[in-house]
Amino acid sequence: MDSRPIGIFDSGVGGLTVVKEVMRILPNERIVYFGDMARVPYGTKSKETVTKYSSQIIRFLCTCDVKAIIVACNTVSSNCVERLRADFPDLPIVEVVTPGVAMAASATKNGNIGVIGTQATVTSEKYRDLLLQVNPNFHIFSKACTLFVPLVEEGWADTDIARQTAEIYLKPLLHKNIDTLILGCTHYPLLTETLRKVVGDNIALINPAEEASRTIVNILAKYDLFADGATDISTDKLKRNEHPKPQHTYYVSDSAERFAKLAGIFLGQSIAAVSTIRIENY
Repeated sequence: MDSRPIGIFDSGVGGLTVVKEVMRILPNERIVYFGDMARVPYGTKSKETVTKYSSQIIRFLCTCDVKAIIVACNTVSSNCVERLRADFPDLPIVEVVTPGVAMAASATKNGNIGVIGTQATVTSEKYRDLLLQVNPNFHIFSKACTLFVPLVEEGWADTDIARQTAEIYLKPLLHKNIDTLILGCTHYPLLTETLRKVVGDNIALINPAEEASRTIVNILAKYDLFADGATDISTDKLKRNEHPKPQHTYYVSDSAERFAKLAGIFLGQSIAAVSTIRIENY
């Protein structure tokens, strides 16, 4: 039994899509979330800068005595998660790219897979490389969708502007006859309804947050880290356990009020007070 929290971080509010999934599957676990609102977005920054920012955040989360970390950011997952694991060898670190690859590989029927994400995620070609390792006959088509993050963070995910933007971005991928589309940024699941209007019902939309949350279940089981001492890793079993509702903690580097407002949209519920810290001190 390990009552320490799980640390989850992202460049902004997008990682709350991962938080929501973890809350659903692991309702007895405490979460400490950090959103780097002062430096969002990461997708336009260099690999070196993304690595620096991520290291600072992990050092901060370590002061919260976290037992594991989920990197709820595709840009970080694509560019520097191996470096982070090397720098923090005693801390289990789960990323979102590998789970997304597994879901897409299982979902595709014709082998034509689209990947959308930030410029940094697309440029890294991490999704492409991992998908081709699964099956070298896959055809991968990637597109950077840099306007999606600000659209989501402005609360414009379900608007005509978002739909028109999605039509422009996705048109080249649809012409490639994709049957699977990876939402390669944790902000993008908030655009699911808009994206569905554009791509139709026959294309599988892959949300890596769903599989990443299952991965953390396996990590907690492997290292015996469940807060309630559970040993059965069945998510149905875990959800049936009855314990007092855990108190989650939220930190940001800026814009706490705006984060709290957006968090209500992402999580479908209001959250406790949000604390602002000087992340550059870590």
